[in-house]
Amino acid sequence: MRNWPDCGYIRFPWHADIYAWAQSARNVGLNVAKDPDMIRQWLQCDGTWFVGVDALPSAPDGSIGGTALPKVLTDVIGRRADLHPAQLSITYPGYPRPRDGENDAAFRYRRNRDAAHMDGVLADGTPKRRYLRERHDWILGLPLTETSPGASPLVVWEGSHHILQNVLRDALQDTPQMQWAEIDITDVYVQARKTLFTSCKRVPLFTRPGEAVLLNPFLLHGVAPWQASAHASRHGRMVAYFRPESPESGPVWMGQK
Repeated sequence: MRNWPDCGYIRFPWHADIYAWAQSARNVGLNVAKDPDMIRQWLQCDGTWFVGVDALPSAPDGSIGGTALPKVLTDVIGRRADLHPAQLSITYPGYPRPRDGENDAAFRYRRNRDAAHMDGVLADGTPKRRYLRERHDWILGLPLTETSPGASPLVVWEGSHHILQNVLRDALQDTPQMQWAEIDITDVYVQARKTLFTSCKRVPLFTRPGEAVLLNPFLLHGVAPWQASAHASRHGRMVAYFRPESPESGPVWMGQK
């Protein structure tokens, strides 16, 4: 997608077709969230986060339960036939608690910095180092349940996509794209995040069923802690996320061409 706003995200106001999709996805998601196998695989952080990668059985065109991904969205992102099943991310009261295998520093980062990250930059090895392993076109988030604003909303750092794209382009521009996944970008990535925390505005993006938010793939984002005053149903804050792989070449995606 081209012509992103300078903030790096687009908010879609409430629309009946988005709401219908969210209701259909919610009905499916409730069954996913109580499936014992799914719980064993995805319930993390002491029972406060259901990670749910590819857990929502949406079709390659984004439809679910016979309800198509709304035209108001596809007019912006285009029609796709290559979408992975959506992530079903669910947070519950008390989030965050330490995740399995998470050391004290990593948990503090989750609690104090919303586990802020760029999708596709993945940690690997011991000690953990970071590599650009996935290239996405965009990230689309669709809330499925009603909550109050303090129930672990998505947060973004406005304009951070400009800086992260430039940092990664500088780090990888002399490397053939087939080798990008093997280049350790930990130091430049961590330093860039530190810069963004002081130079970019942190903005919670609270949304309700019937609304949606679209993020630039380079935008730094995370999930805020669940506030003590927040309220939700027993189903928690449930959000479906699509993040398709980019069909563009690495240099085009990175903005080198």
